[in-house]
Amino acid sequence: QVQLVESGGGSVQAGGSLRLSCAASGRTFSSYVMGWFRQAPGKERMFVALASTHYAEYADSVKGRFTISRDNAKNTVYLQMNSLKPDDTAVYYCAADLSTIRTRGNEAAYWGQGTQVTVSS
Repeated sequence: QVQLVESGGGSVQAGGSLRLSCAASGRTFSSYVMGWFRQAPGKERMFVALASTHYAEYADSVKGRFTISRDNAKNTVYLQMNSLKPDDTAVYYCAADLSTIRTRGNEAAYWGQGTQVTVSS
């Protein structure tokens, strides 16, 4: 079992920045693919970014603005969000799985509770 706890959400003006954190339990954190997803009101949960052992991937909507990173020593993954837009408003979830395919496909084995991000115009 892996427990994931997100933090760092809040309210920010358009053009501003936030950094989300996801603290994970477990002895094998470095073996897991870590992902970030978001769910806006009335919409399905959508892929935002993931970090595997050797690379990172991003949704087209956040490329150039968001950066995923991880600190394996601290069992923590981050999402640096810059140039935020009102369309970025959503609950953001972190996820973990041993499979890149499952993580990318919104089917990760482990999920955090979510943290709210609100971007005002």
